[in-house]
Amino acid sequence: MAHRGASRQAPENTRAALTHCIEDGLEWAEVDLRLTKDGQHILCHDAEFTDLSGKRWKIADYSLAELRQLDAGSKFAARFAGEPLLSLQDCFATSKERLNLYLDCKAVNPEQLAREILNAGMERQVVVYSDLKQLDLLRRASGGKIALMAKWRPGLPMPDFAITNGLAAVEIDAPDLTVAVRDSFARAGIKVQVKVLGEWDQPGMWEKALAVGADWIQTDLPEAVLAHALWRRVPRRPVEISLHRGAGRYAPENTLPAFAKAAQLGTDFVEFDVRTSLDGAFFLLHDSRLNRTTDGDGPIEKVPSDMLRKLSAGVKFGRPYASVPLPSLDDFLSAIDSKSELYFDAKVIPPEALVAALKRHQLIDRTVVYQSPEYLTRLKALEPRIRRLPPLRKPGDLASLATSVEPYAVDVDWEILSKELIANCHAAGVKVFSDALGRNEQITEYSKAMDWGIDLIQTDHPLRVMRAIELHEERKPAEPLSIKP
Repeated sequence: MAHRGASRQAPENTRAALTHCIEDGLEWAEVDLRLTKDGQHILCHDAEFTDLSGKRWKIADYSLAELRQLDAGSKFAARFAGEPLLSLQDCFATSKERLNLYLDCKAVNPEQLAREILNAGMERQVVVYSDLKQLDLLRRASGGKIALMAKWRPGLPMPDFAITNGLAAVEIDAPDLTVAVRDSFARAGIKVQVKVLGEWDQPGMWEKALAVGADWIQTDLPEAVLAHALWRRVPRRPVEISLHRGAGRYAPENTLPAFAKAAQLGTDFVEFDVRTSLDGAFFLLHDSRLNRTTDGDGPIEKVPSDMLRKLSAGVKFGRPYASVPLPSLDDFLSAIDSKSELYFDAKVIPPEALVAALKRHQLIDRTVVYQSPEYLTRLKALEPRIRRLPPLRKPGDLASLATSVEPYAVDVDWEILSKELIANCHAAGVKVFSDALGRNEQITEYSKAMDWGIDLIQTDHPLRVMRAIELHEERKPAEPLSIKP
């Protein structure tokens, strides 16, 4: 359950936050409900909303129409400018048949809420959380058709607490969850949601919740929880994953937080782009210009390194990342975790400087370098241990690349991938990497490539690839039992 939607990638409790969850294939999002002056339900956690000017708008003192004129997006990032506060009806329209909702009732009209849920046909897609008094009113108003949830704490009877109050589920704080507690509720058909927010939102608590068998995990890090859950079930991966510019869907691309997130997701490679400043220093940046991802302007090659170090590489992604700098190549190589392999897109850096940097940080053996065949031929002469990754744009080019570059792998356009091409590459001792970016970021596409034997998929949507891996493993026939005589 994504807490307030994807609240670290978009403004909390907004359509953008819910849409991010839907695009990631998440099953549940938690949202907060409040009542406006004219008796309408609106999504907002706090009792007051503070606008860009600092004015405080008490939700209960203004109409829905007035509140929907407020800009709920710009405080997070300029790219969300104009994102409105979301009415419950609009929330349902966004989520119907796409995303289930945990409705946290901060201030509601229970009878009206029941009508809205039933009228929208959302009774099978929501669970409503509140105090027992409000839940009783909602249960009566809905005729018991809506799933209800309340907090359970140690000392309260179990499972009688849930049964006598007509609950379908209980919320339990992570430290209070035990096998005995979960089993007691499970035997009575009561679902258990474990809350792992704040200091609890870390792998130890996720593992505890998974091991105990909780039905739901409420988290600010749904992508990390899902990755953790998958890799504990699938220790041998059918394909390697490279995250394009780091985990750029969850943190600003080509920044240290994006690479830390990639490590948290347990991906195999992190891809990064390197360009050169006016004074010959090396920084991580995909575009030739600074404008799209930083608060700088113009071509990076025209800006000296001391000015580049003052830029924010995160503010355009989200204000929580405003202090994130544009990393230098040395910054990145010093900070990279000990497990990820490096997919080095050498946009603009001399091969001599590339080799020197990798040697300086003792990363020769963990790096694959992508560039033109001509560049990689020079790189091979300088340091043959560095694995080389040239583009393969036509199947007929494989033989010449194998001879001139002696590649570790080739980067194949997704459009020309085939079972035959992959087999030919493998027969030549060459692995196959491909970017499933844009319209190819589909589970059906990943699955087809895995069936053909692709070695690595590069992606902007790691959870989709992970879901494809999960489905791929489910399709595998069970290994026959080995019975000793």
